Amino acid sequence: MGILEVKGVNKRFGGLRALADVNLTVAENSLHAIIGPNGAGKSTLLNCLVGKLVPDTGSVMFDGQSVLGQTPHEINQMGISRVFQTPEIFADLTVRENVMIPCFAKRDGTFRMRAIRKVDAEAEINEMAEKILVDVNMQDRIDHHAGSLSRGDKRRLEIAMCLVQRPRLLLLDEPTAGMARADTNRTIDLLKEIHANRDITVAIIEHDMHVVFSLAERITVLAQGSPLVEDTPDNIKGHPKVREAYLGEAH
Repeated sequence: MGILEVKGVNKRFGGLRALADVNLTVAENSLHAIIGPNGAGKSTLLNCLVGKLVPDTGSVMFDGQSVLGQTPHEINQMGISRVFQTPEIFADLTVRENVMIPCFAKRDGTFRMRAIRKVDAEAEINEMAEKILVDVNMQDRIDHHAGSLSRGDKRRLEIAMCLVQRPRLLLLDEPTAGMARADTNRTIDLLKEIHANRDITVAIIEHDMHVVFSLAERITVLAQGSPLVEDTPDNIKGHPKVREAYLGEAH
């Protein structure tokens, strides 16, 4: 049993079957990649995992608890954080303020993180934010406005905003999209460090095979809404079913 278990998930949009009997297991403390051609169902699957979509049938279990029927905020509270394809940050706030914001629930003023003490909470959150920014090597930009950052640094900031919430599962949708190769390689190194030094399972959806094969311990290939192959990176490379899915013909 993995930390994330997807069983028999189907999703239709009108006459289009976006997901067809998807089964997926992500092992705890693993680095798992989900790949596939355009239209394979990757984003639809990810949206089902984080509460933005509800499957027509099937189950999605996180650490033995169903995520179906939960709001994205409730799923986040369960220990799942998501990094979107386009960085979602507060451009007018500083880097420090961006990392502090996820610690608060705006509706009732209570703290999102149980570990935070109510006494002198702001100082504690500030200290946590500074430590996280050191961990992602952004301590020199701590008081910069987030809108002035490069795309690579915006991505690192968004990852920091996830880490401060102490997730057990980090989901990343195309984390290196639009990046120069140098920023891509820095993001790869950062995710490797996060996985090695924190008790966090990392799952990514990614088109860049350089990223996938540099990071993943296990790869699931989707095609036309269904899992095609799940295996190690070495076995995925050159797999005839994968080549057929990507290239349109068997080799």
